[in-house]
Amino acid sequence: MKYRRLGNSDVEISEISFGCMSLEEDFEKTKELIHLAFDKGINYFDTADLYQNGNNEEMLGKAVKSFRNKIIIGTKVGNQPRENGEGWDWNPSKKYIINSVEKSLTRLKTDYIDLYQLHGGTIDDPIEETIDAFETLKAEGKIRYYGISSIRPNVIREYIKHSRISSVMMQYSLLDRRPEESCLELLQKNNIAVLSRGSIAKGLLAGKKAKEYLEYISSDVDIVIKKLKQLSNEDRTIGQIAIQFVLNHKSITSSVVGFRTEHQLQECIKALEIQQLSDEELNYLQNIIQPLLYKNHR
Repeated sequence: MKYRRLGNSDVEISEISFGCMSLEEDFEKTKELIHLAFDKGINYFDTADLYQNGNNEEMLGKAVKSFRNKIIIGTKVGNQPRENGEGWDWNPSKKYIINSVEKSLTRLKTDYIDLYQLHGGTIDDPIEETIDAFETLKAEGKIRYYGISSIRPNVIREYIKHSRISSVMMQYSLLDRRPEESCLELLQKNNIAVLSRGSIAKGLLAGKKAKEYLEYISSDVDIVIKKLKQLSNEDRTIGQIAIQFVLNHKSITSSVVGFRTEHQLQECIKALEIQQLSDEELNYLQNIIQPLLYKNHR
């Protein structure tokens, strides 16, 4: 496993990290998979208070208890569950964030969170108030660093200007290169880590049958898959190539992958060990299909 600096922080996280959103409800299976990931060198585990109504944090905290001080835990806040249990509402207020961190700490069975992230955000949010909440929690030692999970360029620019975020989590893959237009270079310039989710595009870049994705029709996706296969062989799969493509971008710190099985975990980690993409191959991949651009929140 290789590690990269988490933006302006003093910690390094694994190039492949564990996105916990897809964890199974069976705790023993979940624990076994998390422990295997740790044994393989993965040290960043990403969850959210929203996932499984908090049970995701609960399982993660219980599973990593024996090696908590050896890993980096990231969780997210901002989606307030409705009292009737049906859905949630967006709430980036200071009061809600301050109250929510206590619940996350309890579920995670820890007295600090390494990376606390705003789970979304709009340009109409009380951004200064939200930043103040994170800074307060940082001063109190309840969180070490903070960031945002957002794909919105206008929101990202505001946090770059007015906060000390260490990271931005955003979707990025061969089928979603929108961040290349204005976000990735800007974040790198400001020493802010990019945690990439969706590297294999919901499995489409790892073997699933082609279907519509974002603004691409199924035939577009099929073209990308077929072109990927031309670079694959018995020693490297299309999924591994897709992950390599993401990690090759100099702004990306880690590819956050939602493992569900040991096989998926092993395959993704192997992406770091197999033959790396050449400049010629990268150029080939970059020219398979016209990249999408953000239409909203620019």
